[in-house]
Amino acid sequence: MVLAGAAPLAPAAVASGTATAASTVPIACRSTQLTGTFATIVGSAGAGNVSYSLRLRNRSTARCFVSGLIGLQLRGRTGTPLQTNVVPAQPGTAAAVLVSLAPGASAWASARFSPDVPGKGEPVSLQCEATAYSVRVTVPPRRDTLVAPVVPPTPVCEHGRMLVSLLGTKRPTS
Repeated sequence: MVLAGAAPLAPAAVASGTATAASTVPIACRSTQLTGTFATIVGSAGAGNVSYSLRLRNRSTARCFVSGLIGLQLRGRTGTPLQTNVVPAQPGTAAAVLVSLAPGASAWASARFSPDVPGKGEPVSLQCEATAYSVRVTVPPRRDTLVAPVVPPTPVCEHGRMLVSLLGTKRPTS
């Protein structure tokens, strides 16, 4: 998978501690092979923004891969879809890498957003948007989905706008 304006995925872009360019490329992960968490990055809050990390862990017994920009759909306490707008954090500046996941290994992405600064048309004296308790994650390149808890639950202002990074092997930090 390649983002617009990015170079094609090369074998050398295999992002794994054990995979090499000569390794056999695994199949794309199915959502049933993965578990997810969407949790705040400690120390990331500032200037009206906070960052959360998405962790996708391979819970299966087979190696598989993910690659690209995740899709997210925020959900309320009962699973009701909330307004969500995923924006690439650095559009057109990076190529998606193939993240090969051995059993138990994880891929990561980050999302930066405002939990308390309202956007145009949002209330200024009340909470900007409903609180998200979970998120439906569309896992590339296969595009099937899984649901992950939002820890801690949070509103996402600016009509659910989140700047989201590509999937990679490194855990996001503040």
